[in-house]
Amino acid sequence: MTTFAEAPSASDTLTMAGALNRALADALTEDERVLVFGEDVGTLGGVFRVTDGLAARFGEARVFDTPLAEAGIVGTAIGMAMNGLRPVVEMQFDAFAYPAFEQITSHLAKLRNRTHGRVELPIVIRIPYGGGIGGVEHHCDSSEVYYTHTAGLRVVTPSSPSDAYALLRQAIDSPDPVIFLEPKRRYWEKETARLDHRGSTLDRAEVRRPGTDLTLISYGGALGTTLEAAAAAQEEGYSAEVIDLRSLSPFDLDTVAASVRRTGRAVVVHEASRFCGYGAEVAAQLSETCFHYLEAPVLRVAGFDIPYPAPNLEQHHLPGVDRILDAIERLQWDDSAPAGGA
Repeated sequence: MTTFAEAPSASDTLTMAGALNRALADALTEDERVLVFGEDVGTLGGVFRVTDGLAARFGEARVFDTPLAEAGIVGTAIGMAMNGLRPVVEMQFDAFAYPAFEQITSHLAKLRNRTHGRVELPIVIRIPYGGGIGGVEHHCDSSEVYYTHTAGLRVVTPSSPSDAYALLRQAIDSPDPVIFLEPKRRYWEKETARLDHRGSTLDRAEVRRPGTDLTLISYGGALGTTLEAAAAAQEEGYSAEVIDLRSLSPFDLDTVAASVRRTGRAVVVHEASRFCGYGAEVAAQLSETCFHYLEAPVLRVAGFDIPYPAPNLEQHHLPGVDRILDAIERLQWDDSAPAGGA
């Protein structure tokens, strides 16, 4: 079994945490400008052990712990990037990133535009986000729309170990600041990971399951649930295409719209609250660009419009397979069987 910060082959079975660890190790090895720092990322190896072994391998000048001061972490990274370094910083949990929000929105997102492109800020802010782990207050949140609404930031989120490796390597190489949202409940899921970041691009969605009757659109932690729902829908006679957005900003409208024009129906699934959630933007863009192809309104399956609940209630808050199947049933089907059905 390969330990973190070692060098597995290109086809090793890895968790998402392991794939992220390998991406950081490879970036540190290949580019001396890359630094990794944040709360407990050094000696401890991160709360979720994503940085396990990196400090021992690369030294405390390249991988190091910081004070518990999120605004200071991002402010320091901005100064480093302005002087030619490529910082990768970690916010320990999603809701812990809020103290750094002013630095992110007022400076990180705006400086390249403010200087007419003369100053680049190649910074990656890694944020473990979302639910599904039974975390207590401030340890689970779905904050993606705060960042996607902020012009000047790229926002991406992987849903598998292979994508985690590829997206993080591409994010580190990007000249733009990237908010890298890591779905906590997918950290320990394993697959035979492809450790290649040259086969896909940072801002493109991917079709994870082909289908003909409807399009299910999701990302991050909710993608696995959406795939389960697509399999269940197949048993009920509905052929669902599943699209993994991967990049939330920019939004790959071309890939999503092409699918919806083929199927005529769409459901957007995400963990965050429904009101003004990311699915609202997806639904609006599809309504504007695919109106004459739609056989039914674009529906959303999302978390409820409440503060993130206590651990023993989160299973009711997070969208599950049954709620996705209920939405599929509401897509104004006529009396005939769906085109891809039995």
